[in-house]
Amino acid sequence: ACRAQGYRKIKVKIKPGADVAFVAAVREALGPEAPMMVDANNAFSLNDIDLLKKLDAFDLIMIEQPLAWDDIVRHAALQKQLKTPICLDESITGLDKAEDMLALGSGRIINIKPGRVGGFTASIAIHDFCAKNGIPVWCGGMLESGIGRAHNVALASLPNFVLPGDLSPSSRYWERDIVTPEWTMDAEGMVTVPLDKPGMGVTVNLDRVDELTVRCEAIAATRSK
Repeated sequence: ACRAQGYRKIKVKIKPGADVAFVAAVREALGPEAPMMVDANNAFSLNDIDLLKKLDAFDLIMIEQPLAWDDIVRHAALQKQLKTPICLDESITGLDKAEDMLALGSGRIINIKPGRVGGFTASIAIHDFCAKNGIPVWCGGMLESGIGRAHNVALASLPNFVLPGDLSPSSRYWERDIVTPEWTMDAEGMVTVPLDKPGMGVTVNLDRVDELTVRCEAIAATRSK
């Protein structure tokens, strides 16, 4: 169903107990040609190396963040044992961590999330570093509203975002988004970068924001003496 809607990558969440057999069942259901990756969200350790090596059999695009987010060193040890590229996500909190990944060989792909690394400036710095060093990147999602999606779409238009990202349409998570027009995806899995207006390219629907507001607090600026 997802592929019929245009999605160009299937992400499967894994954890101990829902790992090799689970991935095998999904691969069988999707077929050998479907672009597929797994995301472990820090769930494994190096003690699971033999199990993780079995995932090489499923022709995955990547294994995302298999080990603890703060352990780039052990990711390097794991990547040496795997044919499948490791993608670092939570480990990449800034440009320095991308540099560490390259120096140590801790992975071969990076997931850049503006909300995680600190906005556009850090995201672009990581993108440019990866482009210079032949590291493909993609833009992950953090369940953003249409406002955050606008920033992700703009970022993902940079040339080294060569892998399909988590840029789903508004309808994936929202009955009604808080921007107009809402984000859509075509049958080829493409999201259009709005170029016909300045700023974010979408307009915040303030009436919709008011409908969803649970609490409001006004913060007034004061002039220091």
